[in-house]
Amino acid sequence: MTEVQLIQLPKIIDDRGNLSFFENQKFIPFDIKRVYWIYDVPGGEQRGGHAYKTLNEFIIALSGSFDIVCNDGVKETRITLNRSYHGIYMPKMVWKHLENFSTNALALIAADDEYNAGDYIRDFEIYKQLKSGR
Repeated sequence: MTEVQLIQLPKIIDDRGNLSFFENQKFIPFDIKRVYWIYDVPGGEQRGGHAYKTLNEFIIALSGSFDIVCNDGVKETRITLNRSYHGIYMPKMVWKHLENFSTNALALIAADDEYNAGDYIRDFEIYKQLKSGR
């Protein structure tokens, strides 16, 4: 699953508190058109469980930790995010869900387009068919 990338963001260390950031086309390979966050996830719950036809995302654990489970239709990979200076570039057509949220976890997601319900693929079997070209 070479399309999904862990990206290390700049980390400016300061006695008053550290600072990290990302910018359009500089640290992430797209221009940001929407930002949203996921928080207060009850224990044992998952978020996601879909793929996007055209949307690309960048996901960061601003606080706490969670796992991203990615599937390309053949192989499944689990990535733990637990540092606010690491993010995952999640390209279009990768099935994913987020799970194992720690207490007070905060997931920030930057996307390259506005919300579009028609862009979602919510059935894994249909997703696999689309990936295989059937």
